[in-house]
Amino acid sequence: MKSVKVYHYDAFSTTPGKGNPAGVVLSGDELSEKEMQQIALQVGFNETAFVVQSARADLKIRFFTPGHEMNLCGHATMATIYALKTQGILGNQKDLAIETRAGILPVKITDTANGITITMKQAKPEFLPFEGSREALAASLGLTVDDLAADLPVLYGSTGTWTLLVPIKKLEAFLKMKPQNNIFPAVLTEKPKTSVHPFCFETYDTEADMHARHFSSPYSGTVEDPVTGTASGVMGAFYATYIKKDFDKTLTLTIEQGQEVGKDGRVIVRVTKVPADYEVEILGTAVYVKEFELQVES
Repeated sequence: MKSVKVYHYDAFSTTPGKGNPAGVVLSGDELSEKEMQQIALQVGFNETAFVVQSARADLKIRFFTPGHEMNLCGHATMATIYALKTQGILGNQKDLAIETRAGILPVKITDTANGITITMKQAKPEFLPFEGSREALAASLGLTVDDLAADLPVLYGSTGTWTLLVPIKKLEAFLKMKPQNNIFPAVLTEKPKTSVHPFCFETYDTEADMHARHFSSPYSGTVEDPVTGTASGVMGAFYATYIKKDFDKTLTLTIEQGQEVGKDGRVIVRVTKVPADYEVEILGTAVYVKEFELQVES
């Protein structure tokens, strides 16, 4: 048996118990892929991140749900960079490149009056049409098709991790949602392993621009992600593409998520126009909760 130290941080919040919990393992080079998966299963969070050496960037992060490895995870990146910075491992370094399965992405650390803010560039936005049944999709969320916004498309979107973006008419519908994750693959015929991300433009917080929930693929071993970084990023790209195309150079949005599950958090999304495309960044922070030891079979 091998003993492994795991740090628990909550991302997209400065209050322990809010935001999105992530496991962070700083000794990833000492672990096999099988051991990483065992640890993620034992931790049980939506993601656990493992720091390993990189020959191509300052460091590499691998992300695991309890069920499988992910290409990218926004909240676990925030937690990991926050851990590395506050534990003194990064020293005075403020700009770094991280290697992920979604590519090499730049991260910037900024000291503010409220603590550390981390800015993470995401992968190039991509969209694919959802051609399945809107009725079946609504039913898989415990809703009816009348709850979906008829004037906006349902799309698969990615800025590093694919999710299904589902525009919803009213905020009140989010309290009615009862996801049947096990039937998602039958509904999402184009991408059956994708998560589902309903969102709307009504918010609890008057300073927020959009509200969302995030329901996991059944292959992930989890049900709901409280506050989702990568999905917030692609929401920003959706907003720039389908809602407000005529903005100037940069669009900044505040995304709220987690209220329905008692994990209220915020993600800032920045979308910048570049030639023939958009560049998407997310901004957030994290807070230390605790650390613990796990035993895994070597």
